[in-house]
Amino acid sequence: MKVLVDGEIVARSVVKVDMEDRGYQFGDGVYEVINIYDGVPFTLDEHIERLYRSAKEIGMSILFESDHLKQDIRKLIKENNMKKGGLYLQVTRGVAPRTHQYQKDISSKLIAYPLPYKEMAETRSSGVTAITEQDLRWLRCDIKSLNLLYNIMIKQKSYEQGAFEAILIRDGLVTEGTSSNVFIIKDGTIYTHPATNLILNGITRQKLLEVFLENGWTCKEQPFTTKELMEADEVFVTSTTSEVVPVISIDGKSINNGIPGSLTRKIQQAFSNTVKKETSSAVL
Repeated sequence: MKVLVDGEIVARSVVKVDMEDRGYQFGDGVYEVINIYDGVPFTLDEHIERLYRSAKEIGMSILFESDHLKQDIRKLIKENNMKKGGLYLQVTRGVAPRTHQYQKDISSKLIAYPLPYKEMAETRSSGVTAITEQDLRWLRCDIKSLNLLYNIMIKQKSYEQGAFEAILIRDGLVTEGTSSNVFIIKDGTIYTHPATNLILNGITRQKLLEVFLENGWTCKEQPFTTKELMEADEVFVTSTTSEVVPVISIDGKSINNGIPGSLTRKIQQAFSNTVKKETSSAVL
């Protein structure tokens, strides 16, 4: 495997992390996961734009210009002969003596590497189960930071209960999943939490808002309650790696009689069409 480290593509075997890297010690950094379709990084511009936004929000400078970074990512994909799968990209504040505060002259550290392809076709087809849990995360969920401990704790809890995802509830309102955005459908209208500091504005989420508009489907970005979640006609979750996944049961209660809903199916197909269209016309 070839890995991108601070602008250089090297073998994984030579990559080392300093024990005083602030990402290692504090989770002081940001990241992105990008899907690869037929060798093309889908929504690369959007992912890189969000990476730089997250870095800015935590007061961190990325040493590379965004266009340069995009070129390096495309080179990395070619070097690894990637046709499908994912790409993980992480930037930490850098290496410095361990104190909570930091000096402004620290140089950020960047690393990117391929993720194996994860087959999701059966999951997207049959639907998944979910549980609900309290959302006890910090209040800057809009920053895609390395600090994911609570997400991990709750994701593991859902895994141990045989569920695909845990849907998080804050003050009686649904925010998002541990690693996904949540949508419900009621009487033909799609609802999802607005892009505030309480959720990560997923790239798939953003792309779907465009898809809804193109297809004439009404979507309201407004909070909905746990009760509305449980009484929804259809529920689905979205993420870069999962795309659009129907939820057919929550906390043991069936949604749409335990089968993926018809509008969710249409949304899946419309998103797939968008991926094919945009990747086939992409210039590498």
